[in-house]
Amino acid sequence: MTADTVGGVWQYATDLAAALTQGGEQVTLAILGPPASADQLQTAEAAGCTVLDTGLPLDWLSNGPVPVKAAAVRLAQLAEAVGADLVHCNHPAYAGGAAWPVPVIAVAHGCISTWWRAARGGSVEPAFDWHAELTRAGLLAADIVVAPSGSYANDVQATYALPHPPITVHNGRAARPAVTPARHDLFALTVGRLWDEVKQAPLLDRVAAQVDLPFLAAGSLRAPHGAETTLHHLRTLGAMPAVQLDALLAARPIFVSAASFEPFGLAVLEAAAAGCPLVLADTPSFRELWDGAAMFVPVASEQAYVEAVEALARDPARREQLGHAAQQRARRYTPENTAAAMAALYDQVQPQRVAA
Repeated sequence: MTADTVGGVWQYATDLAAALTQGGEQVTLAILGPPASADQLQTAEAAGCTVLDTGLPLDWLSNGPVPVKAAAVRLAQLAEAVGADLVHCNHPAYAGGAAWPVPVIAVAHGCISTWWRAARGGSVEPAFDWHAELTRAGLLAADIVVAPSGSYANDVQATYALPHPPITVHNGRAARPAVTPARHDLFALTVGRLWDEVKQAPLLDRVAAQVDLPFLAAGSLRAPHGAETTLHHLRTLGAMPAVQLDALLAARPIFVSAASFEPFGLAVLEAAAAGCPLVLADTPSFRELWDGAAMFVPVASEQAYVEAVEALARDPARREQLGHAAQQRARRYTPENTAAAMAALYDQVQPQRVAA
């Protein structure tokens, strides 16, 4: 199974791997891009994985197709060397770049082209055409293609002119241990890659200047490729260890995601599982996953976010009701459910596969 250490794919891969190993599978995690931290390696080892920190380039951080194609060939060689009976490729751009010795299931978690349409409209700049071409080739070459939400599956099909939409298998997040709340006052919180323009951190920064309660933001301000955002009103916390974030969520703040592009949204799931009331951008994926369990606001309406946060701040009963609804909905999205659905697909492409 491929993974990277930059975003939500890491959480997805390690949580899924843990559920699969509990079911008797053996998972080798091939890390692409920046190396894993000590904490990440500990998480992968606790999941029961064999970890290969390959040093191979991550597709969307590469400058062109040559290193990605070479990495695909190397991944195929690694799959053969470890005796894999199939490849779960969380990075479809690699799936069409090699003669794989076993079936390949590609999972589309996000890509430059679909991100670009959401962030800037239209097709990617010509400089990124190579990535679109590799991704389409990988999606077509894979034995099965999966997406974490039905709305994103439709987006992928439309973007890459696929004959069929990917199969929808919702992501899951492992339950976190109970912790003591980090605060006892009411506050708002957003979590994510604050440097990523589709997260709309500057919009929430302006919201923070207008609401009468603390508004905290957890996540990196600087991207691996050097992009950086500066915020003035959000109380930025940087990238936080999981236990510290758990303590913030345990306080059940008003959780806000203004993401204009989110194929699934593991940070929202973590907040929901903790019982936080959710204020979400009104996007197709968030509607699919959280309709009836969140307050939705127009994606780009700064004033709507201000009004939603202030309305919840004044209404503890509504916060309690929304937090309970979110927590109940979160029980649908577990690694065990994801693992069961993925294992069925694994068996579909490799009927003779025998779990260890």
